[in-house]
Parts: sequence; C-alpha cells; structure tokens
Amino acid sequence: MTVSITPPTAPSAEAILRRQRARESSARTYARSFPVVPARAYGMTVEGADGRRYLDCLAGAGTLALGHNHPVVTEAVRRTVDSGAPLHVLDLATPEKDEFTDALFATLPPAFADKARIHFCGPAGTDAVEAALKLLQTATGRHGLLAFTGAYHGMTAGALAVSGGVAAKRPVPGTAADVTRLPYPYSYRCPFGVGGERGARLSAAYTERLLDDPNGGVVPPAAMILEAVQGEGGAVPAPDDWLREMRRITAEREIPLVVDEVQTGVGRTGAFWAIEHSGIVPDAMVMSKAIGGSLPLAVVVYHEDYDGWLPGAHTGTFRGNTLAMAAGTATLRYVAREGLARRAAAVGARLTDRLTALRAELPAIGDVRGRGLMIGVELVDPAGTPDACGALPPAPDTAVRVRSAALERGLIVELGGRYDSTVRLLPPLVITDEEAEAVLDRLADAIAEATARPEGGHGSGHGGGHGRNERGAVRPV
Repeated sequence: MTVSITPPTAPSAEAILRRQRARESSARTYARSFPVVPARAYGMTVEGADGRRYLDCLAGAGTLALGHNHPVVTEAVRRTVDSGAPLHVLDLATPEKDEFTDALFATLPPAFADKARIHFCGPAGTDAVEAALKLLQTATGRHGLLAFTGAYHGMTAGALAVSGGVAAKRPVPGTAADVTRLPYPYSYRCPFGVGGERGARLSAAYTERLLDDPNGGVVPPAAMILEAVQGEGGAVPAPDDWLREMRRITAEREIPLVVDEVQTGVGRTGAFWAIEHSGIVPDAMVMSKAIGGSLPLAVVVYHEDYDGWLPGAHTGTFRGNTLAMAAGTATLRYVAREGLARRAAAVGARLTDRLTALRAELPAIGDVRGRGLMIGVELVDPAGTPDACGALPPAPDTAVRVRSAALERGLIVELGGRYDSTVRLLPPLVITDEEAEAVLDRLADAIAEATARPEGGHGSGHGGGHGRNERGAVRPV
C-alpha cells in the first residue's frame, strides 16, 4: 500500500501580514509602510513571498553595506559556524573578537586609533550611545549634555533625551531634562532664517556664546553629541567648517565630543567614516549597523584618557556576538579592499545631480541633499508660500503617496526629516550603475504620479504631471 504525503502549504503573505497585525505591538514601524513579506534577498533585490521583486533603498536603515546575503558575509558566517566557535561568550576574549577589533581599528584615522579603547555594548546603536554618555559623565563628573535639533540617536532613555524628535518624548516624563538643544545647520530650513554658509556660521557663533554666557543657563556639560550627517533627520549633512568649529569650541572648553557614526560609518558617506571629510578627531565615536555585516553589533571607541569607569559599569548579555564579529570583519575588510567608499561618493554624486535636475519638471521636489549614498529628497507643496529662506511648506502627505507609489513600482524607500516629508535613499554600497538608473526612474515616476493625482484620488493636485519610462524619457502619466 502506497501512502502519499502532501507537503504542508506555506502560509500566504496576506495571512502572515494579518497575523502580524493581530499579534505585534502598535509600535511597529516599517511593517506599516511596507506590506511585504520578504522571502529571499540578494544584493539590492528583495523578493516577497508573493514573488514580487523590489530594489531595496532602505537596506536595513543603512545596516546592509554589502546588500543582502553578500558572499563574503555568508561565507564568514558559515566558516564560523562550521569551526565550532562558541556563538555566545559575553565579553570573553575570542579570536573572532580580536580579529574584528584589528579590522575596525585599521579603518580609523590614525590620530584617533592610536590612543583608542573599545567597549562592546549591547546589540543596537542606542546602547552604544548610552554607553558613551555614561562613560563621559563618569569621566568628567558632570551630567548635562549638548545635542542638536533634528538629531536621532536611539530610543532608550539617554539616547532619546539627546534626540530631537518630540513625539516619542512627549509621553515620557522627565526626558531631556539635562540636555541643552543647539541649532543644527540645516540650509534648506535654516533655524536662523538665512540658510547656506551664513546659517552654519551663526549656529557656531550661537553655540560658542551660549556656552560662555554666565547667564546663559548652561552648566558645563559632560559631552556634546552630534551626527556628521543627520540620517533620520532627513539626510542633512553638516558643513565641514561647522564640524571643525564644533571640535574647536568643545576642545577649548574641555567638553568631550561624541560623533554618532551608527548610520554614517563604513563608507556610507563617501569616506570610511564621516569624520574624515572634515578631518576632526572626536573624543568618542559610536558605531553599529554596518559594522556587524548585517548582524547585531554595537561599540563605542573612545580616547584612553576617558577610560575611568569601574568593571561592570556598562554591561550587556549580547556583547559577545561571535557571528556578528565574523561578519563584521569580513565586511570592513571588503569595503576597504574594494574601495567602496569611493564608489559611494561617485554614485551618490551622480544620483544627487540627477535628482536635483528633476526639480525643473517635478516642482514637488524642494531640496536634494546628502553625502555619498545617504541622500534625502525633501518634498514640498509647490503652491505654498515660501519662508524666509525660500523653502516651500513640507508635504508629508505627498511623501506618503510617493513611498506607496514607489513600492508599487518595486522600489523600497523610507521617509524621514523634520516633517516626515523627506524621501531617504540608503542603497547598499554595492549598487550597480543599472540599479542606480532604475532607482532614479522608479522614484521620478512615483513622484510624478503622486503629485499629479487629483485630490480625491490620493494626490495633492500639485506637480509636473510627468512620468519616466524605463529609459528615463519623459512621458505623460
């Protein structure tokens, strides 16, 4: 007698999404924006359980420097598993940790690396931020912190305190009580209403005068923390001269400077580390995302003079992620060996130039900015009244429609910025020229459609009414 066994039927994508909505917390984010169930992924391409394919310009919020399942990463993981190495050892020394530390320090500017110490934190960047703040509060004996408008450093208590977003803080009493908020130079929506280099100079002058004012209300702080390019803040790059001024101002007043390189690091901005563009040497750098080669890993690297905390002052169960260290070592060395930071600078410049040129035919594009492959396209209401800097009102509703229209075209992009009106592009550093062209075509087409629809059809009524075919030629929608 023959018995036939029918293999179980895989659950449909819709069934999986339905169960997620029923079981997961209302704090979930990306799952709301992208009703996709990824089943397979390679490089920049993600394939959903329904067979649809997408170009991934989110890349794990910048985590996937080499894209999905790059061979050097998967081989490093397999080799480590096959070797029998312990996968979890808290903070004990292992060959994998030793090799990772060597690889990481080899990428750092020598002036910083030569006298640096490293602390392995929990698995996320926010934990490394907490460690950095705690370290410098311990070392200086001070408590206050200097942080910037538009910043994002994480969602744990200390990291949230130095972040700029108000919505997440509002329900949490006492958040940011010891934080002095300073104006970040945002040329398009300048906090001083002047924009450009003058706005950056005013930001530096304001910071210096506030710190020196005996009636300014700022008690000498434990640290200043900043991003060289604000990521979640809308891909806003700080001018190099302004960064050098922040370093001068803090050094002269013996205020430790922390640079958050969680999203900007590992070639993302066109240099291995974003601080290299300005040449500044901070007192501490916070790192995560790409350093783990797609797996959870976070560290703070800091000057040895601040290494005064006691054993156990900052711990975490998952500090010793052996697989992440192996994948991270492979990623760091591959990015350096293949010159992917230079590649990011070249492709990023090309994308930025092309997107800027689109403003003539797509007036909903108010500003295009960024550095390397960390690009923001700020969407605006073309019929609105410009502010003092000439910036048009933000258009968050339009941005939501653009994100949806892009997804329909097989392109994953996320939103950010002050009003969630900036489309953010964070493709893998291994993006090909053909993929870059496809990103441009699909995004331009999505913006054109989203801004050409009448009000009742999910559109703003503003926009150029153009789309692009696969060769980039303008066509009617």
